[in-house]
Amino acid sequence: MASIFTRIVTGEIPAYKVAEDENFFAFLDIFPVAKGHTLVIPKKEVDYLFDLDDETYVGLQLFAKKVAEGIKRAVPCKKVGVMVLGLEVPHAHIHLVPMQSEADLLNFSQKLQLSNEEFEQIRERISREIVL
Repeated sequence: MASIFTRIVTGEIPAYKVAEDENFFAFLDIFPVAKGHTLVIPKKEVDYLFDLDDETYVGLQLFAKKVAEGIKRAVPCKKVGVMVLGLEVPHAHIHLVPMQSEADLLNFSQKLQLSNEEFEQIRERISREIVL
């Protein structure tokens, strides 16, 4: 069975998409630790980041950089933190988290609860700022 992220890519499950190209997809985390917390994934379903072939791995990092630049322009923050974690979804992914301090990235147990309207406003602001 396909991972939840593959099902998001195919449109089977809705998501707050902020960017997409032929190989990669970025969408808001629905359990964010900060407003603008975004997940970046390869469309190719591979469980572990370091199992990606070199071309996909480098492409994912470059795509994530463009998304992070858009997040930085759209969401007031000092930096956009990068974290790779998550054993529950067998699909390689990168977390991009707008940070005011290191605690914003390190405290993954403190999730925000946002309304659909808040998610959509954030999604739109970030999407407008991403240049692919």
